[in-house]
Amino acid sequence: MNYRHAYHAGNFADVVKHATLALLIDRLKAKEKPFRVIDTHAGIGLYDLAGPLAAKTDEWHQGIGKLLGPDMKPVALTRRLSEALAPYLFAVRAANPDGRLRFYPGSPMIARTLLRGSDRLTATELHPDDYRQLGECFAGDIQVKAIELDGWLALGSFVPPKERRGLVLVDPPYEQGDEFKALAEGFEKAYRRWPTGIYALWYPVKEIGAVKNFVKHLSDSGIPRLLGAELWVRERATEGRFNGTGLILCNPPYQLDKTLDDMLTGLAPILGEDDKAGRRVWWIRGEA
Repeated sequence: MNYRHAYHAGNFADVVKHATLALLIDRLKAKEKPFRVIDTHAGIGLYDLAGPLAAKTDEWHQGIGKLLGPDMKPVALTRRLSEALAPYLFAVRAANPDGRLRFYPGSPMIARTLLRGSDRLTATELHPDDYRQLGECFAGDIQVKAIELDGWLALGSFVPPKERRGLVLVDPPYEQGDEFKALAEGFEKAYRRWPTGIYALWYPVKEIGAVKNFVKHLSDSGIPRLLGAELWVRERATEGRFNGTGLILCNPPYQLDKTLDDMLTGLAPILGEDDKAGRRVWWIRGEA
């Protein structure tokens, strides 16, 4: 798929992925006990939407640009959608303190913005240039540990965290043909080490057969409490196009399925390109 993120920062997939990440962190903060966020494919942390890479595709105009105008004022949102997006939009606004939409926070920056003083973030990135920028982004921050490491190694090595609470976000670039397989196998290995953690596994809705096989693999694994969520901006099965974005959540907080359904129901007509846009939220496996 070749998903070098600087070209795609703030697109429709980011909106869904990062709004869900923000909701998960917000739910973790409901209890006083500290937690850790582990971001296995962290990227650079903060993206310049006016920079040459983002400007080459301008994908953010079809994502965060549909939610916030240049002056950071949101479009008309329903009450439920506004509530669901509140943690996410708070993080986006925090990255733009002058009140103009110029920078887009990646997943580690969104997580860091929402952490409390007792919580921690571990962010790993393998690409040397991206890791350098990631390190600069969090230089001197004692709550963040940025590590130059393959995300698949991080997924197997950093769980369980010492806090024994938290979540793992895995959103590989899908540049290799076997990354659905690597994601499924890596998740299963991590789950065996830390079955009580929250996991968020991101995937593109592009090759429908690959998505079906991935979901079936997870269903057949026997791992309980797996929730699926997808949003597509055009006909889901359009060949050869990046039609939608999906997440598999393991151990989602109580009633997050309803909140996600409300959020995606509201986002589909805003982010969709035509009347074929849609969403689904479904339980792949329920309780054990």
